[in-house]
Amino acid sequence: MRFGFSYVGFVYLVMLLVPNLIWAKNRPGDYARYAKNENRILLFLERIGEILVSAIVLACPDFNLRAWTPWCLWLAASFLLMVLYELYWVRYFGSGKTMRDQYRRFCGFPVAGATLPVTAFFLLGIYGLNVWLILAVAVLGIGYIGIHLRHEKEACGKGLEKDAGITCRK
Repeated sequence: MRFGFSYVGFVYLVMLLVPNLIWAKNRPGDYARYAKNENRILLFLERIGEILVSAIVLACPDFNLRAWTPWCLWLAASFLLMVLYELYWVRYFGSGKTMRDQYRRFCGFPVAGATLPVTAFFLLGIYGLNVWLILAVAVLGIGYIGIHLRHEKEACGKGLEKDAGITCRK
């Protein structure tokens, strides 16, 4: 692992943070009710994962563009998932901004606001051959996806799946 600046990592973090900053002002009205029930262990894993992923993608130039090889398909797939993540947010911000809107499937992805960026960063780790990013993403994914799966489950328990596109597992 080499150290330096990753402009690709910087772009990914901007793509991740901008919609989340906008979301902070456009949360679903009843989101606080869900947030207060978040599992503290999952929240801890999410926070640690966020810190580690952010630091690694900025400090390792392994993720920057290089001469084209078939290996670059990992980066292309990763970037495609980040574009889908942006489109997920476009759909959410254009909606009524409810829990239903936040947890509707997007392009077949359940809890897309969590699964798309986690998967994108995982593929970025493969592209950069960076085991540290892959491990950090695993920590992040357990926490971040875990929290949102619990929110989705709670929304299903309140009958929000009707007309919402939320697939409730029985």
